Amino acid sequence: MGQWSHAELEAAFQHYERVVADIGETWDWSRYADQFTEDATYVEHALGNMAGREAIREWIVSTMNMFPGSEMPFYPVSWCSIDTDKGWVISKVMNRMKDPGDGSIHETPVITVLKYAGEGLWSYEEDAYNPMNFLVMVQGYVQRCHRLGTLSDDGRTFAANMNWELA
Repeated sequence: MGQWSHAELEAAFQHYERVVADIGETWDWSRYADQFTEDATYVEHALGNMAGREAIREWIVSTMNMFPGSEMPFYPVSWCSIDTDKGWVISKVMNRMKDPGDGSIHETPVITVLKYAGEGLWSYEEDAYNPMNFLVMVQGYVQRCHRLGTLSDDGRTFAANMNWELA
């Protein structure tokens, strides 16, 4: 039997989900780091590793305030699995862009691995995904926004930097 009960791990993950959903509305990404221990590790396969709560805070605030993060407010969880013996929560999270104006959904999955540290805090997060699939999704979102006349200046600059033709 593990250090924490299934109920505690499930409650901690549900709190994590609620905080992320609230951040998607308030855009206070600094709060995201408050869910981690001071010495937490965050592994992000495409963008690098962060060590410590304050490094996570600096990275997440910066990342989510530039395109495409700046237009990605939704993170619905498709499923999660709780390992009570080891204190891990593994989930499939959809990184979803805001509505481009026609109700279409532009999202891509991420497998998120969280290690629980107790008292509602996490000591480790790892986000695993295929960066090429992520870019294909963002390109589709940019193209749709362009066609609808809703493409932000940041999205247009991102597309230009990627050498994407807007059609």
